[in-house]
Amino acid sequence: MITRRPQILLLTPDSSFVADVVQEFGDIFNVEVCDSPSAVLAYLAEADPEGLVADLRLIEGGGHAQAAFLEELLGNYGQLNTVLLTEQNAPEPIQRLVACGPAVRLMAYDNIAQLAEHFGHLSETDAPPSAPEKTPAAQVSPTPAKVPGSLSQQFKTKTPAMRRMLVDLEIAAEYDVTVMLIGETGAGKTHLSKLIHEASPRRDEPLMTVACGALPNDLIESELFGHVKGAFTSAHANKDGKFLAAGNGTILLDEIDVLGLEQQVKLLRVIESGQFEPVGSNQTLQSQARIIVASNLELQPLVEQGRFRPDLYYRLNMLKFDILPLRQRTSDVLPLAERFVERFSEKHGVKIESTDEQLYESLLAYPWPGNVRELEHVIQRAVIYCRDGHLRTEHLPSHITAGIAGPSNEPAKTNGATRSPQLNLPPAESLERQVASTEQEVIEHALLRNSHSRTQTAKDLGISRVTLYNKMKKYGITM
Repeated sequence: MITRRPQILLLTPDSSFVADVVQEFGDIFNVEVCDSPSAVLAYLAEADPEGLVADLRLIEGGGHAQAAFLEELLGNYGQLNTVLLTEQNAPEPIQRLVACGPAVRLMAYDNIAQLAEHFGHLSETDAPPSAPEKTPAAQVSPTPAKVPGSLSQQFKTKTPAMRRMLVDLEIAAEYDVTVMLIGETGAGKTHLSKLIHEASPRRDEPLMTVACGALPNDLIESELFGHVKGAFTSAHANKDGKFLAAGNGTILLDEIDVLGLEQQVKLLRVIESGQFEPVGSNQTLQSQARIIVASNLELQPLVEQGRFRPDLYYRLNMLKFDILPLRQRTSDVLPLAERFVERFSEKHGVKIESTDEQLYESLLAYPWPGNVRELEHVIQRAVIYCRDGHLRTEHLPSHITAGIAGPSNEPAKTNGATRSPQLNLPPAESLERQVASTEQEVIEHALLRNSHSRTQTAKDLGISRVTLYNKMKKYGITM
């Protein structure tokens, strides 16, 4: 026997819209109307409706007032089944909160009929017998469809903490929100950014990367925002910045921590409103790009030191994802190594038929201060030195088999030649031979890292090309 109909709370100042909603499914639900956010919060303090529909079509000031209301709503009533009706593109602050609220959905205002379908599961037991069968909400959610080969499938990991992080990140990737990735150099931030882009609705648009740490301070703004002719001495023509060039795609700002305070203000403005001016211009342009920021440093200490703006920090910290270093993901070492063996075997045309078990033991014993990137280079070296199809420990650099780790990429640490607990040095090797062996491995590693470019390798090692040539000749390095 029917005792009551499900109750839906409707937030809107538009009386004609109220009439439309009531006409559409007023015979299935009891519709209670509030004309302001404060009225909604007051009502929820006294009653417990099954759902809330918020009319957010008329948004001013970038949606910050509405976002503040939603933040309070989620904080107190996070499990309330909520639908936000907006125009075609909701402001970024609102999309960010939707990504954080599992019970919140965005819907286009021009499809009111979908509301009845969304809340249909509430009426399955209470609705009159004549009511049409309703589709469960999960089947009509406006959340973009998953891309074949999802982010969590593409980023292979056996580490539980990383798996949980990827599930959350996969949800955030579907929405037009700014994401922050924190992780040591070489941990996979750039790779993960690419997967975020591919899992988003912008996957068919360009992905552009700006290595902020590689740019001089006086050129970062020009690279990001562009400049007009004559803006500075070398500005001989107008130039579009990355925010404009990215179009409707995604822009990755790597090493965000190097930006100056003035540049941080401009970045915050772009994140909030999409607006910016090219260097030397008074014309305000609009960026449509989705932003991903990355850093190998935790930003909170920089805020405390006055080097990073608190407002930008709290804005970015809402959707922050920490990428564990490889030394904390030991279960991922061998699967990654096997993937790299397969990749470089195909790339270099080297047939690998088997791998020595001791090679795997050496990989597991090493602490990998250079993270996934270091593992990748080590496997590439092993593959190209394999001549009989059988990978053995002798194909690994000697510092790997000896367990001698170089400087760590861990933020705020500058440890020198640290050694793992599994260190097992030869008993009677002279200091001179150890130094020479390590120097040879460092040079070979640098050559691989720089695709065998001797000019770039010399620059990377901080030595002249002549010195590099002499050392290569000394150690018989012919690559």
